[in-house]
Amino acid sequence: MPDDQANTPTTEFLTPNRAPEADRRKRLLDAITNESFNDWYQEEQFTENILEGRPYFNGASPPPAAEKHSPSKLLQCHRKVRYYAENAPKEGDAPQGLFWIGSAFEEEIVVPYLLDAVTTENTYVRNSMWIDTTIDDGGAPVRVKGVTDPVLVDSSGDPILVMEIKTTSSVSYLDSPKPHHKAQLHAYMYALDAEYDRSLRDGVLLYGGRDTLDIEVFHVQFDESFWQDRVVPWMRAQTQYRSDEVLPPADPVSDWECDTCPFRIRCGQANEGYEDVGFTGLLPGVDGYRKHQLVEYFDAYPDAKLTPTLAHQFPALAEEHGVYDWHCPTCGATYAWDAIDIEAQSPLCERCVEDDELCTVAVPMPESQNIH
Repeated sequence: MPDDQANTPTTEFLTPNRAPEADRRKRLLDAITNESFNDWYQEEQFTENILEGRPYFNGASPPPAAEKHSPSKLLQCHRKVRYYAENAPKEGDAPQGLFWIGSAFEEEIVVPYLLDAVTTENTYVRNSMWIDTTIDDGGAPVRVKGVTDPVLVDSSGDPILVMEIKTTSSVSYLDSPKPHHKAQLHAYMYALDAEYDRSLRDGVLLYGGRDTLDIEVFHVQFDESFWQDRVVPWMRAQTQYRSDEVLPPADPVSDWECDTCPFRIRCGQANEGYEDVGFTGLLPGVDGYRKHQLVEYFDAYPDAKLTPTLAHQFPALAEEHGVYDWHCPTCGATYAWDAIDIEAQSPLCERCVEDDELCTVAVPMPESQNIH
């Protein structure tokens, strides 16, 4: 054999080496997804909460008392806020990464900036302050409870200037504070003013752009008419919806809410055949739920089960929580979740087929899933 042929690799020897590398590359590419990131980040938060001695942050929160309101939910769609409060199952890719970016921006950039470039002698920074204040001005009492962003304080730790930190895609389009952020800052100012018995009428909304890390700062003075005419009535309306145990109307306060809402399918904003669905029950035929969202939902409603399509997607959750049976609305026959071909566009009831009838099987709709 000539030397040049002896030194030339052949396909016979190259192919086995290349195939494992291609498979490995594909597995790596397939593993890098928004869903896997959200699952990883959720587990990181879960572990950190246990490490820091706050396991009560893990899992779903119980629905709040009718009169209690979180500052971060003010002046938003009443229905969306109720869905959140009642732990309705979320849909789609939750922006877990955005929450991490907002927290990191505040803790690693804004707080050091305030410490190094803003505070003066006898002025300090507190990472946060708890608030819990009842508004009882002659109308139905409502209560705001939550935790602030950084607050500039004096040497006694009493508040001087309240801040609210937000990240956004870009600050270039901002020419004024967003109303729900302004409402959140007003709740902090009102509560701290009442709790510390001092005149606290100034706050700062600081927006950080995720594109360039530029900031836009708005000095917000407490506006009595904005607070009394818009924010407090919003809280009282939400309290009434809770007290009446009704689903509020789909009436977003801002245009962007429906586009980013994790309940848009059950609400009826996604053109998928559902509308005005209550707080419990997974939507049959919807496969947009993510694992960490389902875990939160099962934590809030332990007797809930998966739909058959979701059971195929999450077999471990199916084994732990169970799966709703298929049933025939015509003859009443039931079938185990894995006894029906979910690839079939309209799975037929075998019993009805034997009787020369064509009936499709289904799973219980949310209102029939018997969740307590």
